[in-house]
Order: sequence, then C-alpha cells, then structure tokens
Amino acid sequence: MTAGIGRPVLLALALLACLVFAACAGHRWAGPLDLARALAGDPDLGARLLVAWRLPRILAAGLVGALLGLGGAIFQGVFRNPLAEPYLLGSAGGAAIGATIALLVPLGIPSSLALGGLSFAGAWAATGLVLAVAHGARDTAGLLLAGVAVAAMLGAVRSFLMLALSDESVSLQVVLSWTLGGIQTPTWAGLGLLAILVAMALAASLSLARGLDLLGLGADQAAAFGLETGRFLRRAVLVGAFVVAVAVAYGGLVGFVGLIAPHIARWWVGPRHRALLPVAACIGAGLVLVCDGLARSVLPPAEIPLGLITAAAGGPFFLVLLRRRMGA
Repeated sequence: MTAGIGRPVLLALALLACLVFAACAGHRWAGPLDLARALAGDPDLGARLLVAWRLPRILAAGLVGALLGLGGAIFQGVFRNPLAEPYLLGSAGGAAIGATIALLVPLGIPSSLALGGLSFAGAWAATGLVLAVAHGARDTAGLLLAGVAVAAMLGAVRSFLMLALSDESVSLQVVLSWTLGGIQTPTWAGLGLLAILVAMALAASLSLARGLDLLGLGADQAAAFGLETGRFLRRAVLVGAFVVAVAVAYGGLVGFVGLIAPHIARWWVGPRHRALLPVAACIGAGLVLVCDGLARSVLPPAEIPLGLITAAAGGPFFLVLLRRRMGA
C-alpha cells in the first residue's frame, strides 16, 4: 500500500523539481525565491517577464514532452518493439513535411490550423508507409531498417521542399530552427489549447491500453481474447499520429524522448499500459523540461536547439538498448 502511494508522490515531486529547474534556468538564471516572488505578483520587470515569457514556455515544453512520451509508448506497444520511436519510425518526419508545407506555402487558412492539420496528415501517412514497407517483418532489424529508410527519404523530401518553396519573402532560418527542435513561447490562449489537446491525447491513449496489453501477447492470442487486431491497429496508428503531430507542431523535431520515457516508465511500473501511458507522459515532460532548461542556459545568450540536446542524450541510450537486444 505504501509503495502504491509513494510512487505517484515521488513522480509528482520529481516532475515539480524539473519544473522548478526549467523555470530558474536561462541565459539569466533566477533563484527559487525570485520565482516565488514572481508568482506572488511582484511588480518588478524581471518578475513580470518571468511570468509572461518563461512560465508559458516551460509549461509548453512539459506538455510537448508529455506528448512525446505518450507517442513513444503507443508506438512501442503497436509494433511490440521496445526500440520503436516516432522519430526513428518516420512519423515525426512525416509530420515535419506537413508542417514545412504549412510554414512555406500560403494556403489561405489560419497558420495554426494548417500546421496542425498537415502535421497530422504527414505523421499518419508516414507511419502507414513504414507499416507497409515492414509488412511481415518479425524482428527488430526489419522494423528499424524500414523506419530508417522512410525517415531518410522523408528528410530528403523535406529538404527539397525547403529549397523549392522558399522565396525572398520567407526566411529559411525560421524553418531550419523549427526542424532542429525548439519550444516556441505560446500565448496563454495557445497554451490552453495545447493543454486541451494533451488531455484529449491522454484520454485517447488510455482507451488503447487494454488492446495494447493484448497485442503484447501476440496477434493470435489477442484475437482469441476478442480483439479485432486490424481495426485496433488502424485506430492505434491514428491516435499515435495525432499525438506526434501535435508534438511536432508545437516543438519541432525532438528525437529520442519517445524512446527513453517509455523505457524508464516500464522499468518503474511494469508493462501494463493503463499505468505505463500516464507515467511515460510524466517522464517525457520531465525530460523535455530539463533539456529545454539546458538548451536555454548552456551557451548564453544563444539558445541551443532542443533537438540537439535530446539527441546527445538519447543517441547513446538507443545504442545501449540496441546492443542489449542484439546480444539477447
């Protein structure tokens, strides 16, 4: 009983610590007392900037990290492969192509609507393409090769679009900065919309929990328990594409968080997705909060792209996992 109560409390405290670190970090560090005074309504300019600029930024970073953790857990469950990750499997690359078109092509619709809609379409199409290419593959190598091939192809297509669609009125610097990963500071209204989307993503993900547990037993066993595997896989891919699209639209290409967060969650709470999904979301939020704080503070006053920080941390993690899988 104590362990059951202690884990949520410990997780909440760890997430709070990451939040405080991210709020204090930056090219100009703020102490915890400065943060407390700002939240209490201190009229000082630094305190007002802390609340008006840094607080929405770090809350957006946490929500994007939660989406990445959720997306990784969903794809690992769908593919029944602990090395599956939206960035490696091309879903993020597909979303990036959609977002690149939305950023470079005047479509005559609100940019926020175009960014979200095209990101979603790209993520779903890319994931479907990986599934089609890797059809029949039963091992890690087949899935990874299909994902890497599709991701490389999508990267080339994105680069071509950036060169072909840009003109003098559109700066490639904006798109390049976005593709390297980075949380943009939203308005409070934009942050509220992101929070609603994250809540929807979590609810949709939890509705997949039982089916993902059954898929872990194998397709035949899942069908024996009454799961319509074909229909469920399409729904799971749709939900995963939605989760990845929202994360990419708000944070650009941020790799490896979707790989690391579900693994840490699985080590901590086990493989049952009813517990795994929300814990992976919380761990993903904490990871992005810490990485975003480092990105803003390592080379002041410049800001390192968030995607570079997560790749530097996640690349070795992935290699260790791959080595263990190959050894097993």
